[in-house]
Amino acid sequence: MNKGEKDVTVFYFTSTGNSLAVAKRIGGNLVSIPQVIDSNNVSYTDDAIGVVFPVYGLLAPKMVRQFLDKVKFEADYTFAIGTYGNMPGAAMVNLQKQAQKNGYRFDYASHLLTLDNFLPFFDMDVEIKKMPKKKTEEKIAKIVDDIGSRKHLRARASLGFRALSAIVGKVMSTGKNAKKYTVNDQCIKCGTCAKVCLAKNITVSDNVYFSDHCAGCLGCAHHCPKNAIHLKNEKSGKRWRNPEVSLSEIIAANNRLTGN
Repeated sequence: MNKGEKDVTVFYFTSTGNSLAVAKRIGGNLVSIPQVIDSNNVSYTDDAIGVVFPVYGLLAPKMVRQFLDKVKFEADYTFAIGTYGNMPGAAMVNLQKQAQKNGYRFDYASHLLTLDNFLPFFDMDVEIKKMPKKKTEEKIAKIVDDIGSRKHLRARASLGFRALSAIVGKVMSTGKNAKKYTVNDQCIKCGTCAKVCLAKNITVSDNVYFSDHCAGCLGCAHHCPKNAIHLKNEKSGKRWRNPEVSLSEIIAANNRLTGN
């Protein structure tokens, strides 16, 4: 049992498994945010409650922010972990501001450097080779120990990161990301893309159809079993799923389709 595992509820948002892998290491009761975002239950109680999510456009994902606006946490200790691959921006500072606006605060707010799988900017082969230098496993161990010890950590960000997060966040939150996808003739209409889409943005019938409320997580591209989904401006044809997380776990976390 992990030091921080007992009496802990961890709400997580994941696309390619990096944040879910962290949540699993923390342990406790793991709850997928996409699976409870539409729930009428807005109050959660435990000894410790935390959220783990990837940083998108230097901010927490829109769904995570929406979730934190509607819920109430009753806990002796709260924490937030943002995973990122390049720059964390002011994601944790902004998240803390949002929490305070809603009447609570995170006792421990930190970010974790891991692999960047944002295909428009990064080559997966290059990013995978960088992983040993990022010392992600060592940093995860410290985070788990800190949470188990109920350590307090204040969110920090430079003025430059705060300004950059404000600018990039507006650009990345349009929901128009799906217009960048193409589907080639390798597609077998298996529906995996729709099942891993936490925004319910994809339907599959005679073809693969994308709507206009894409979360920009790129899960559909990374998890397609035939590598049939591509971005028009992607830097890599290689795909990524965290080795500590299975495709079935991603589907269980993100599939919000009726009857699935």
